[in-house]
Amino acid sequence: MRPRPGEVLHFSEDPAITVFRPHVAATAQQAEAYVWAVDHARTPDYRFPRQCPRAMAWTVPSTSASDHERILGPGGGERVHAIEYDWLKQFLSVKLFAYRLPAAPFRPFGDPVPHALVATHPVEPLGPAQPVGDLLQLHRDAGIQLRVLGNLWGFWDTVVTSTLGFTGIRLRNAKAKPQQG
Repeated sequence: MRPRPGEVLHFSEDPAITVFRPHVAATAQQAEAYVWAVDHARTPDYRFPRQCPRAMAWTVPSTSASDHERILGPGGGERVHAIEYDWLKQFLSVKLFAYRLPAAPFRPFGDPVPHALVATHPVEPLGPAQPVGDLLQLHRDAGIQLRVLGNLWGFWDTVVTSTLGFTGIRLRNAKAKPQQG
């Protein structure tokens, strides 16, 4: 599921939201209240249970051949998402919904590269929530590798020092980083 022209998406496990009201998230690094949404490019980042920690990487024009081979592997496509084994059951069973929202009230958020869209006023969905469907199948259909790891931090440490594009979401919910020994 991707937004159509003039739309953005908001993903939720709640299928009954009638108005999205700006709020300050408990983990926010800014004081302003927002309604959050994503565009076409960032949609795959949110095909997960809401609280699921995930680390994601993808090729960008400056990705080196060695980083592509080392991180994505041979025949590995252009994108990889990683979660922990402890989240796999919920990943496979979650009922996730997408809300289509009008794009006009939203502006890019994130510096130096925007990673989300925000609105500062209430936003009504363009229609009822739509079931997102089988998350594993969506990854497969999009050609995105899904890796299931015991702990995300080794993968994350490798990705953030590579030439790939990357993002991490809900990493605070990941297992603790293993002690160097």
